[in-house]
Amino acid sequence: MSLDVVTAGLKEKIGEDCGLGATLKFDFGDDGALFLDATQVPNTISNEDADAQCTMVISIENFMEMAEGNLDGMGAFMSGKLKVQGDMSIAMKLGPILA
Repeated sequence: MSLDVVTAGLKEKIGEDCGLGATLKFDFGDDGALFLDATQVPNTISNEDADAQCTMVISIENFMEMAEGNLDGMGAFMSGKLKVQGDMSIAMKLGPILA
Protein backbone atom coordinates (compact mmCIF):
# COMPACT_ATOMS: atom_id res chain seq x y z
CA MET A 1 0.00 0.00 0.00
CA SER A 2 1.43 3.34 -1.01
CA LEU A 3 1.10 6.74 0.61
CA ASP A 4 -0.58 8.07 -2.56
CA VAL A 5 -3.33 5.43 -2.32
CA VAL A 6 -3.90 6.14 1.38
CA THR A 7 -4.01 9.91 0.74
CA ALA A 8 -6.51 9.55 -2.12
CA GLY A 9 -8.69 7.21 -0.05
CA LEU A 10 -8.81 9.62 2.89
CA LYS A 11 -9.64 12.55 0.60
CA GLU A 12 -12.58 10.58 -0.75
CA LYS A 13 -13.78 9.55 2.74
CA ILE A 14 -13.41 13.02 4.30
CA GLY A 15 -15.09 14.97 1.52
CA GLU A 16 -15.36 18.73 1.83
CA ASP A 17 -15.91 18.93 5.60
CA CYS A 18 -15.43 16.07 8.05
CA GLY A 19 -16.49 18.21 11.02
CA LEU A 20 -13.31 17.56 13.01
CA GLY A 21 -12.42 21.25 13.36
CA ALA A 22 -8.76 20.54 14.09
CA THR A 23 -5.43 19.59 12.54
CA LEU A 24 -4.40 15.95 12.54
CA LYS A 25 -1.30 14.18 11.28
CA PHE A 26 -0.81 10.50 10.60
CA ASP A 27 2.89 9.68 10.96
CA PHE A 28 3.68 6.56 8.94
CA GLY A 29 7.38 6.60 9.85
CA ASP A 30 9.65 6.00 6.85
CA ASP A 31 6.56 5.77 4.60
CA GLY A 32 5.75 9.47 5.09
CA ALA A 33 2.97 11.49 6.65
CA LEU A 34 -0.58 12.53 5.95
CA PHE A 35 -1.76 15.92 7.22
CA LEU A 36 -5.44 16.82 7.57
CA ASP A 37 -6.36 20.47 8.14
CA ALA A 38 -10.02 20.43 9.14
CA THR A 39 -9.95 23.95 10.61
CA GLN A 40 -11.11 25.32 7.26
CA VAL A 41 -13.75 24.37 4.71
CA PRO A 42 -13.02 22.73 2.42
CA ASN A 43 -10.75 20.52 4.52
CA THR A 44 -7.31 19.99 3.02
CA ILE A 45 -5.27 16.81 2.97
CA SER A 46 -1.61 16.71 2.04
CA ASN A 47 1.54 14.71 2.63
CA GLU A 48 3.12 17.65 4.45
CA ASP A 49 4.96 16.76 7.65
CA ALA A 50 3.57 19.76 9.57
CA ASP A 51 2.85 20.26 13.25
CA ALA A 52 -0.68 19.20 14.18
CA GLN A 53 -2.88 19.40 17.27
CA CYS A 54 -2.93 15.59 17.30
CA THR A 55 -0.44 13.17 15.75
CA MET A 56 -1.21 9.50 15.31
CA VAL A 57 1.84 7.28 14.82
CA ILE A 58 0.85 4.11 12.98
CA SER A 59 2.04 1.92 10.10
CA ILE A 60 0.26 2.27 6.76
CA GLU A 61 -0.75 -1.39 7.01
CA ASN A 62 -2.40 -0.90 10.42
CA PHE A 63 -4.01 2.34 9.23
CA MET A 64 -5.60 0.45 6.33
CA GLU A 65 -6.79 -2.29 8.69
CA MET A 66 -8.47 0.39 10.83
CA ALA A 67 -10.00 2.14 7.80
CA GLU A 68 -11.42 -1.18 6.55
CA GLY A 69 -12.92 -1.91 9.97
CA ASN A 70 -10.65 -4.89 10.64
CA LEU A 71 -8.71 -3.22 13.47
CA ASP A 72 -10.40 -1.38 16.32
CA GLY A 73 -8.78 1.96 17.14
CA MET A 74 -8.86 1.38 20.89
CA GLY A 75 -7.44 -2.12 20.43
CA ALA A 76 -4.66 -0.74 18.23
CA PHE A 77 -3.87 1.89 20.85
CA MET A 78 -3.86 -0.59 23.74
CA SER A 79 -1.63 -3.05 21.85
CA GLY A 80 0.89 -0.35 20.87
CA LYS A 81 0.10 -0.45 17.14
CA LEU A 82 -1.15 3.14 17.42
CA LYS A 83 0.42 5.94 19.43
CA VAL A 84 -1.30 9.27 19.96
CA GLN A 85 0.61 12.48 20.63
CA GLY A 86 -1.08 15.76 21.51
CA ASP A 87 -4.82 16.25 21.95
CA MET A 88 -6.34 12.82 22.60
CA SER A 89 -9.89 14.16 22.21
CA ILE A 90 -9.24 14.76 18.50
CA ALA A 91 -8.22 11.13 18.06
CA MET A 92 -11.43 10.04 19.82
CA LYS A 93 -13.55 12.01 17.31
CA LEU A 94 -11.88 10.33 14.36
CA GLY A 95 -13.55 6.89 14.67
CA PRO A 96 -17.01 7.91 13.44
CA ILE A 97 -15.47 10.00 10.64
CA LEU A 98 -13.54 7.03 9.24
CA ALA A 99 -16.44 4.59 9.67
